[in-house]
Amino acid sequence: MTTRATVILGGVLALLALYAVSYSGLVASEYRSSENERYIPLPELDKGAYNARLLALAHIASTTAVFSTATTTVRVVSTTTPSLWPVPTVYPGARAILPFKRVVAYYGNFYSTGMGVLGEYSDDTLLAMLASTTAEWAAADSATPVIPAIQYIAVVAQNRAGKEGKYILRMPDDQIDHALALASRAGGIVILDVQVGQSTLEYELPQLAKYLAMPQVHLAIDPEFSMKFGDAPGTVIGTFSAADINFAATYLADLVRTLHLPPKILIVHRFTQNMMTDYQQVTPLPEVQVVMDMDGWGSQAKKKGTYNQVIAPEPVQFTGIKLFYKNDIKPPSTGLLTTDEVLSLTPAPIYIQYQ
Repeated sequence: MTTRATVILGGVLALLALYAVSYSGLVASEYRSSENERYIPLPELDKGAYNARLLALAHIASTTAVFSTATTTVRVVSTTTPSLWPVPTVYPGARAILPFKRVVAYYGNFYSTGMGVLGEYSDDTLLAMLASTTAEWAAADSATPVIPAIQYIAVVAQNRAGKEGKYILRMPDDQIDHALALASRAGGIVILDVQVGQSTLEYELPQLAKYLAMPQVHLAIDPEFSMKFGDAPGTVIGTFSAADINFAATYLADLVRTLHLPPKILIVHRFTQNMMTDYQQVTPLPEVQVVMDMDGWGSQAKKKGTYNQVIAPEPVQFTGIKLFYKNDIKPPSTGLLTTDEVLSLTPAPIYIQYQ
């Protein structure tokens, strides 16, 4: 190598070293805007507010609880009344929706009037109903803002094997695009609901990747229609293991990290113990907030009983409840659970779904 080349190379290496020393710490905490080349501080999670909201959901007075302040866990160290809630688990990344906002979702499929409200009403009527419902929840718990959601069944289990033998029907892009448009009009988010039939999450989720990569799109999975043992959907109640749920969470987390997205919400429907096995092994991640949703229908007493027997005793991270406009009012029921009745559950659901 010539003397001139040696000098040039040495200069380049020196500049690289200087850059590493000067900017490595900055890059670790900030990101570069490609438009104006300015460094913008990354948002940070308000752990104090997060802890306080978890205590409120668990109906524990903040004066009776002490939280650890580790960077990766949040747990009640001592309370006057020991409780399973709040759950010791990871703090979410910044920009997490839960528990800072309550999600109120309208559920269904645009092709069907029998699967939920999304297929029963015109767009304008549906959005007016959703706005009224979210306002009702905002009034019931004024400390928790409400975000509306369109929860669209993007993969529908069916009783016919179909051309792939998977007992499912995938919705075309234009139908999912319609869900996105409705959510945009509502100022809310989209939750894509997946019923795998005799398929698997490993096979189905990548087919929704372009939607799940969007910051406003989240995921729900339905063990009821996960037919692991060769049955047709609807003939028996299906099941997911913790491994299935952890796969879905990891899949979403990879998207969040790669694309620098806000944390995703992962909803798991459940109304029996066997619909989700090994709950202790479910692992929430900083990038993914897991909601166990009580999905059964019936009278007020029956719904409270299912919540208290299936959801509350097996804590994962957050909880939700589904309210059925039609099935929940069949005798002996005298009506839907009221907002106050739902909020009095322990923990109070942070996700509310209407079918």
